[in-house]
Amino acid sequence: MTKFKSFILLAVVFLLTQAAHAASTSACSDIPHADHPKAILSNGDVEAVVFLPDPERGYYRSTRFDWSGVIGCASYKGHAFWGEWFSKYDPLINDSITGPVEEFRSQDGALGYSDAKPGDPFVKVGVGVLRKIDDSPYKFGTFYPIVDTGKWTVHTSKRSITFEQKLQSPIGFAYIYKKTLELDKAGAVIALKHQVKNIGSKPIVTDVYDHDFFMFDGRATGPGMTVRFPFTPKIQDSPDTHFDLSMAKIEGNTISYLQELQPHQTVAGYITGYSDKAADYDITVEDQTAGVGIQQTSDSPIAKFYLWSIRTTISPEAYIHLDVAPKQTQSWTIRYRLFVK
Repeated sequence: MTKFKSFILLAVVFLLTQAAHAASTSACSDIPHADHPKAILSNGDVEAVVFLPDPERGYYRSTRFDWSGVIGCASYKGHAFWGEWFSKYDPLINDSITGPVEEFRSQDGALGYSDAKPGDPFVKVGVGVLRKIDDSPYKFGTFYPIVDTGKWTVHTSKRSITFEQKLQSPIGFAYIYKKTLELDKAGAVIALKHQVKNIGSKPIVTDVYDHDFFMFDGRATGPGMTVRFPFTPKIQDSPDTHFDLSMAKIEGNTISYLQELQPHQTVAGYITGYSDKAADYDITVEDQTAGVGIQQTSDSPIAKFYLWSIRTTISPEAYIHLDVAPKQTQSWTIRYRLFVK
């Protein structure tokens, strides 16, 4: 064997060893319920485990959240971002889901819900055609019978996945929903690029938000954890407000947690103070004790904002408004920058 061939062989062995070491030390190498259809993305800096939509075997098969872009775990510099924040896993439980998942919620809860009679269909973007079960208002925690999930197609590359759902309904709502989850070529930015094309006869008027379910190495929400904005946040009084000043405080543009939240304790409420400029969609959640966090930005303005946090997760829910007329398309992008100090 020549010296050149020996050098090449040693180089290959070294690279394979390094790759195996990186895989073995990934913070996402052993996540629960990983036997569902999934893809693993990597750009050399970030590794992300992404569950795929599947009506029969998918990690999530319930009716609240969009089935695409479910990140089970992302690993960066030895830290784990996202994970299972809930105590009981069941693919048919509406909140049994991880990652920066999205819900399309119209004024009456879902497209066509208020006009439907019990037994009639209505539409939830990213899920499909559902069936109304009674005369009560829409409840996001309720599982509604699925009539049609539409046609899902998935295209995967080394550092990106493109999901597409094409749906027709018998009530005039129809669309092609496309989402690309993409890692930057290098670094620690995850982009969610969305597009809704209205191919039906009725306008698609709805809000969409990311229920981020942020987690950092599974640490409990408590002192050292903060949520920062480019504006001064104000808590809006409403029946949904649970903002105990002994557990969290607002100081300037930052919400800080003062004590470790215990099971069944919640810090939550609608937040105002933002403008109609996209620059205000800039939210940073950080565990200052561990020196890890996520900055979330968008090219679209905030239409409504709700902060929800419990012991296991912090979820800043920034809503974006969609109003897509027939034959029109609306697009928006959200970026997550993971950081480790």
